Amino acid sequence: MWTPQLLFQKHAHEINCYLRKCGHGQDEAADLTQDVFLRVMRAMQPKCDDNLRAYLYAVARNLSTDVYRRRQTARISDIPDYEYYGFPDPNPGPEQVIACRQQLEILDRALAELPQKTRRAFELYRFGEMTITQVAAEINLSVSRTWTIIQQACQHLRASIQEEAS
Repeated sequence: MWTPQLLFQKHAHEINCYLRKCGHGQDEAADLTQDVFLRVMRAMQPKCDDNLRAYLYAVARNLSTDVYRRRQTARISDIPDYEYYGFPDPNPGPEQVIACRQQLEILDRALAELPQKTRRAFELYRFGEMTITQVAAEINLSVSRTWTIIQQACQHLRASIQEEAS
């Protein structure tokens, strides 16, 4: 009777060599070798060593074929490290994060400087995703007056940011 350790010790090297001859790299062949033994151990408990060896090769051949088929359907190109590190990072850098936080603080202070009704109208329109008509009804002003105070709030916020930038 065989044990998983004995099976691996006896046939792993030759299966790995076979997979390398099939054109797989060293790491890929090692991974496929482990997959072969995992599948064999899950599938059956063979009694004959000769049939077991043939079964190991059949599983190795099938796994190798599967890998090549996947490569044909989804081409993967290996990018060398030196090219990979040349790609720009989509995440903002520390300087940009600090600058954005400073702008948020400026905007927060500028919002606090606005009159209560103007601030409320601006927040409902910009953050509450309400229409001008809905905002006007909420704060009890005409639509044109509501639009005017929202525009004034935007101008005040822009001026605050420009003032800090200069």
